[in-house]
Amino acid sequence: MGERLDAGAICTRLVTFAERAMTVNEAAQLMRSHHVGCLVVTDDTPAGRVPVGILTDRDIVTAVVARDVDPRTLRVEDVMSADLVVVPEDASVIDLLRTMRSKGLRRLPVVDAQGLLAGLVTLDDLLGIIAEELRATVAAIEAEQARETRMRR
Repeated sequence: MGERLDAGAICTRLVTFAERAMTVNEAAQLMRSHHVGCLVVTDDTPAGRVPVGILTDRDIVTAVVARDVDPRTLRVEDVMSADLVVVPEDASVIDLLRTMRSKGLRRLPVVDAQGLLAGLVTLDDLLGIIAEELRATVAAIEAEQARETRMRR
């Protein structure tokens, strides 16, 4: 790879988002139509979208479906995780992994220098990068072994 990977380089820039006042039913339909497992909840400001929470499919299952609550009667802000953890665009892969591990999270909204939503990075994104790095490491080891074998002949 060679380049320094950070949250800004790794994150998905096309983020499906929701507004606080949206019903949970509407949010679930949005998740379904966009084939995503979470929505970043944002407040619109003159400068752009500021992330204020996250709503996952698991939140809907545990807070709504399992409690037999009508999802049309709840707003996203009633169910979302409001103790949002965000990361700056320049956060390293190690920083992302540490944050995910220490907070028990699989998804992190990425914000720009002004605190506006820039993207979303997931544990799956990071696992793909780590797997690529491991493949490159294995290839380097195999190349060295092949070189040693050729030199011994």
